[in-house]
Amino acid sequence: MIDRNRLKDICVEAGQIAMRQWPGAGHAVESWHKGDASPVCAADLEVDAFLKAELGRLLPAAGWLSEETADDPARLQRDLIWVVDPIDGTRDYLRGRTGWAVSVGLVSAGRPLIGLLVAPARDEVWSATAGTGARLNGVDISASTRREFAGARVPADSLATEDADLTLVEKPNSIALRIAMVADNRADLVATLRWGSEWDVAAASLIAREAGARVTDAFGNALAYNKPDPRAFGLLVTAPAIHAAAVERLADRAKALAQGRRAAP
Repeated sequence: MIDRNRLKDICVEAGQIAMRQWPGAGHAVESWHKGDASPVCAADLEVDAFLKAELGRLLPAAGWLSEETADDPARLQRDLIWVVDPIDGTRDYLRGRTGWAVSVGLVSAGRPLIGLLVAPARDEVWSATAGTGARLNGVDISASTRREFAGARVPADSLATEDADLTLVEKPNSIALRIAMVADNRADLVATLRWGSEWDVAAASLIAREAGARVTDAFGNALAYNKPDPRAFGLLVTAPAIHAAAVERLADRAKALAQGRRAAP
């Protein structure tokens, strides 16, 4: 159906386009803020345009959903769709840190079929195809198998008081790379309690799932893709044995925040 080697080459080249403007390598890049106050830069747009053109040539039948492209409802009529974040972790990118990645997922009938993350500043290429496992730089990876919730490794800046029994580990700005940390047994739990977009997680969620992790929304429900509103509330990526405990721990906070109320302190 698709030339996987060509797909990898396209994604790696997209990473090199970003590297040529990355402040961490001594380059300068123009940046500004979007209407929601999130940062965007010229490299985001250049990578987005490159991927849209090259992936379109690779698979003309597929639709397109990207953080940096105006949404076209015509995508809803497509069985196959590319779901892309040209630079996930733009804040780390602009600060010259390595915690950013090019994220490319191919979704079929609402489920991820192929996922690639290219993190050139870390020399990492993550990949997965549904039913065939996940790999980092071509080597098979396996997710965390932690069985006890207390002590679980979480990539975060800080922990709420009620989560003091967890363990902080490195947190890249890219949510996709944080998900990949669970896939490669560098973390046991990634949790968000906010509305997030499909392009943030499409590729990485498949990588984590194919590595053996559990991946759901904040309430423990399966994620779906290519929806009219391409968002879901919250994300849980965990070692399988601690998923139920994570859902229980976050249930009250998730319910309050999803309803637009501030969770009780």
